[in-house]
Amino acid sequence: MKRLMTTGAALVLALVTVNGSIASGERAPATPGGWVGTWATAPAAAVPNTPDGYPNYSIRNVVHTSIGGTGARVRLSNRFGSGPLVFGHVTVAVAAAPGSPSAVPGTMRVLTFGGAATIMVPAGSDVLSDPAPLTVPQDSDLLVTTYVPSASGPVTYHPDAQQTSFFTRTGDHSTETSGAAFTEQTSVWHYVTEVDVQNPRSTGSVVTLGDSITDGYQSTVGADHRWPDYLSDRLAAANRPLGVLNAGISANRLLLDAPGSGNGPNALARLDDDVLRVGDARTLIVLEGINDIQQDPHQTDPALLIAAYRQLIARAHARGIRVLGATITPFKGWQVYDSTLEATRQAANTFIRTSGEFDGVVDFDKAVRDPQDPLRMLPAYDSGDHLHPGDAGYRAMAAAVDLSKL
Repeated sequence: MKRLMTTGAALVLALVTVNGSIASGERAPATPGGWVGTWATAPAAAVPNTPDGYPNYSIRNVVHTSIGGTGARVRLSNRFGSGPLVFGHVTVAVAAAPGSPSAVPGTMRVLTFGGAATIMVPAGSDVLSDPAPLTVPQDSDLLVTTYVPSASGPVTYHPDAQQTSFFTRTGDHSTETSGAAFTEQTSVWHYVTEVDVQNPRSTGSVVTLGDSITDGYQSTVGADHRWPDYLSDRLAAANRPLGVLNAGISANRLLLDAPGSGNGPNALARLDDDVLRVGDARTLIVLEGINDIQQDPHQTDPALLIAAYRQLIARAHARGIRVLGATITPFKGWQVYDSTLEATRQAANTFIRTSGEFDGVVDFDKAVRDPQDPLRMLPAYDSGDHLHPGDAGYRAMAAAVDLSKL
């Protein structure tokens, strides 16, 4: 599945189940201290052509919360690095306005790691900061700023943020409230992969595993109009204190990797890191498979997709996480569409709807298809490429989620 190119290239299972549901009494324990994920993204690759990393850069990542809380902690990643990465300083603050590098005065917090402001992260590893006292509003922007003082090797990133963030090449400006130093922009997230908040009222988080449709490709940049964002809005309106975490990666597949492309490891390979270990996850919504079908090499055997779905279900159930299967959305009119690929989609959707192996079904196909031509997306929901929804389509997808299943 296509994804936006990065701007600013220099920055650039052993649990017993009953009828497919988790057996009574089997539930993951609550996260100690009431910690729950409010935002997440899935690291996809290393930024191309960054053999030395970004020495002397400060990068101000703009991330959007789902639920609020009284404290914050941040996860940073060197998952795709080739050597040690040193963070000289890391801060978190509440953004003064949407899309702004400026912080609300008095909200800037220096993050520590085991009490130290500096941390070295080995290649292939993540680090989690100590808790910081901070009133985090729900449905708002936070600024997570990293300063890297020295050469580090390739930079771990998420390519398709649908959000503008900021950076400077002029040293440590991590604690700057005004944001005046952050004169350059980027369309990707670097290093940061998760923000948790302390919220004892929360009953956990919902993780959305998917490809570019979950990543929000073709949604309005900076508007937080991905379908998981709209789902978060619905939960807030219903006074349901659940975090919503986005584990979508554009062009991602269930069964195959695309090494070096920024499309991330396949969904089965990244399940532990991007879903099962994050943010007090309680429910997983899976929307994967269209790229296995429509990307070359085309997967036209639905039995292989079904086997992958069964693995996702089994591994999530083993962690006490419920799994909702989302039907694959229409793609008639997309550049490679044909009847063979369509038959594979239909077979996968039949399994999702009727097998009873998921704990529930989210019928995204029904939510966005054209009643006059059900193999196509409704024009009002189509971004124009006949594969990805636009904002209205993403809103319709979120409206199709039964909140009682979460």
